[in-house]
Amino acid sequence: MTETVPVPHGLPMERTAGPFDPPREITLLREARPVSPLVFPDGHEGWLVTGYDAVRQLMADTRFSSRQDIGVIHVPYETPGMPVQTEPSPQLPGLFVSMDPPDHTRLRRKLTGAFTVRRMKQLEDHIAEITEQRLDELARLTPPVDLVQEFALPVPSLVICELLGVPYADRANFQANSAQFLVRDQTLDEKMAAFGAMHGYLTDLVTRKRAEPGEDILSDLARDDDVSIEELTGIAFLLLLAGHETTANMLALGTFALLEHPEQLAELRADLELMPDAVEELMRYLSVADIFYRYATDDIELGGEVIAKGSTVVVSLLAANHDPKRFDDPDTLDLHRKARGHLSFGHGVHQCLGQQLARIEMRAGFAGLLRRFPTLALAIPAAEVKLRTDMNIYGVHELPVTWTEG
Repeated sequence: MTETVPVPHGLPMERTAGPFDPPREITLLREARPVSPLVFPDGHEGWLVTGYDAVRQLMADTRFSSRQDIGVIHVPYETPGMPVQTEPSPQLPGLFVSMDPPDHTRLRRKLTGAFTVRRMKQLEDHIAEITEQRLDELARLTPPVDLVQEFALPVPSLVICELLGVPYADRANFQANSAQFLVRDQTLDEKMAAFGAMHGYLTDLVTRKRAEPGEDILSDLARDDDVSIEELTGIAFLLLLAGHETTANMLALGTFALLEHPEQLAELRADLELMPDAVEELMRYLSVADIFYRYATDDIELGGEVIAKGSTVVVSLLAANHDPKRFDDPDTLDLHRKARGHLSFGHGVHQCLGQQLARIEMRAGFAGLLRRFPTLALAIPAAEVKLRTDMNIYGVHELPVTWTEG
């Protein structure tokens, strides 16, 4: 280890190395000390883990708890308007992403059948059909248009609404509330209002499904008396939020990255057989779901450091996915790279349940855009694209694009 990089006070968030790379400060820290002390804005002395091997080890070790109700989870960046947390957060029923085994195992197991590779493969043609319909709508518009609103957001929203049995007509409300919930510097009242609105809506929805189940994932869960209405609501919230926000941001930010790498884009357009590897590489390179938290339930050795019991540990998947000890020339987008093993879907018991669905949506989305819009280009300078550095899931707020009518 080395002492040349000081202990950071607060997590660096600004993309000082460009829109697609980790902040320079985090890259320097990873090279010097991949498991580093971190002083939080509230004075807590916790840890930041940025090295690939250490992140992978941590996420496989359930002594690093995902629960928020056994200790204060300290926030590593300034949150204007948010009070300093002094008590653990209550455990919310159904939010298995914030649980440990065995509670996590019980709920996740009930969903594994819905997201098997086989079942997702069966959906592939239907997802392609949804994508083509949105491409048809996009082609009818006069450019420039915002690719986020007209394509990147509707495709995964349509898919997840259909899978869960959520009326797509209600999308405007849940998209607005989920976006407000994910803004980092919203006040506690604003976040709770957004959560409350979504929670109330979903409680009504799953209650109706328990009374009159249909042919969708939430109805399947509602038929199981072992799952309470409160748990159903939490599961619905988690799946709806994760099911559209992450893929929507990958489609938009991935298109931005491809347009900024025209040689890579040309190679992919010339050979769409590259698409599966390209999607893995884009997920590694962009890592839109970057920052995760764990709570140390014991004194644990990690990467040559001892993390004390009670510490909040911050994990950067983006930094880990750009670790040169794991990926050659990691800050270069290389669509020929075999990027399997990236950590964008997490690792261990919390590895993303919907990863196969996300892959299918991205393959269909990127392939469709390249095929239908061969002259697609940014409609504004790249430096003017509004980045979601204020959000818990990274991406772009808008992506104005244009194309030549032909």
